[in-house]
Amino acid sequence: MMTPVKGLVLFLMIYFLQAVIGDKHSLLYLYTMQSKNSDSHLYDCTAITLLNDRQIDFYNSSSDKPRTAKQNWLKNISESDWKTSTEKLEYDRQLLNRLLDIQMSEFGHSNSGVHVLQWRHGCEGEQSSDGSLTVLNSINEFGYDGEDLIQFNCTSKTWITPEEKKNREREEEKNREREEEKNREREEEKNREREEKWSKMYPAVKKCDQCEEMLKIFSKYKTTDITQSHTPPAVYMFAKKSVRESRNLTLTCLITGFYPKDVKMSLRGNSTSLPEHLITSSGVRPNNDGTYQLRKSVEIQEDDSADYYRHVSHSSLTEPVIKRWDDFPNELYVGFFIGCLVVLGVLCALCSVILFVLRMKKCVDQGHLHKVHELTTFSNGGRNRPSHPTSNVQINDTNVDSTEPLLQHKGAEIAGDAEDSAGSHPHEGPVTHPPEGPVTNPPKGAATHPPEGPAISPPEVNFSSF
Repeated sequence: MMTPVKGLVLFLMIYFLQAVIGDKHSLLYLYTMQSKNSDSHLYDCTAITLLNDRQIDFYNSSSDKPRTAKQNWLKNISESDWKTSTEKLEYDRQLLNRLLDIQMSEFGHSNSGVHVLQWRHGCEGEQSSDGSLTVLNSINEFGYDGEDLIQFNCTSKTWITPEEKKNREREEEKNREREEEKNREREEEKNREREEKWSKMYPAVKKCDQCEEMLKIFSKYKTTDITQSHTPPAVYMFAKKSVRESRNLTLTCLITGFYPKDVKMSLRGNSTSLPEHLITSSGVRPNNDGTYQLRKSVEIQEDDSADYYRHVSHSSLTEPVIKRWDDFPNELYVGFFIGCLVVLGVLCALCSVILFVLRMKKCVDQGHLHKVHELTTFSNGGRNRPSHPTSNVQINDTNVDSTEPLLQHKGAEIAGDAEDSAGSHPHEGPVTHPPEGPVTNPPKGAATHPPEGPAISPPEVNFSSF
């Protein structure tokens, strides 16, 4: 039979769920009732309503306005719905007040100060496409002074105390253990069946005996062509910065070049073997020459003051190799120094290349200027050199007032033989003096001045030779 309280809770849940879009919805009430030393036995009650894990209102019985909306949409519901949902909270407050009195009386706490009763109840449902709601689970539990008090299972319709809850949990744990035991038994049965099946298919004992017999046969022969002699291992130990922790070092011991394969190597700190779970091992691996190698590493702190040793035992050694490893800081410094040298070498090479390029560029620029000077001098057509004496050239004598031509056209016949014998070089052959007479001007059109160009003074001419 549905009580008014249950009907109201279901109504509020359906109403609230209609305002939310989604498949799954939840409604949860959280009540807290706190006792006071009062004659009226009316206690303060607060409540929070959560819809889909979001608070929609707050209730405080000691306030003039007990209920406060926390969502804007809740302010738009009808006055009757608001009144109904508020009356539900008032009813729950009276219920909790009575339950707290009963609980305090049961524990003898009626006059022993402040006590708290908590109540949490709600439900979760799934809404289908046609709007119908299916309740998936419910919660209804009480707590007193911070401890679980009792809870109601809505599915089984039974009350569960904390002791019963613990007993049920223990029973569930036993059931899980029994199920695990059954699983182990089933697995063992499967293994036995597999063993029996393989025993019928494969003669394992016979094959083991055959291998032993063949080993005895082959061991009688010398196999130096396929078997190396005993070779002792070369032992190396080095350190580098850890890739996982910058403040740590990775200490590595490498043994290589040993034969046969069996070898024992341990890392020790202060004469105590380091635990295997702290050591990373590569395992024994083959080399290309038929020997083997083994590498083991361990991370240590950079400022670790312990003494570390490597302990190696092999059939090729008359006694184990035990060496103290105390030079890893020097190894790190050497590596750092080598790195600095490499960087310095690269910088020097780069500077040399830059200087070489600059010098080449300077040489190219100087050669270009020299070539330009030569080409400019040649392109002047001898403007900077004196021309051969012709009838069209005048040479000014600064010692006389008049300018006399070096050769006149009237004396061309006299100079003809000299020109024929000299060819294109007028300076070769006898020099003919011009005839004395008045100074005559050169023919019209003759160049009286040298061609335009850079002003370079011509060499002095000795007129006494004419």
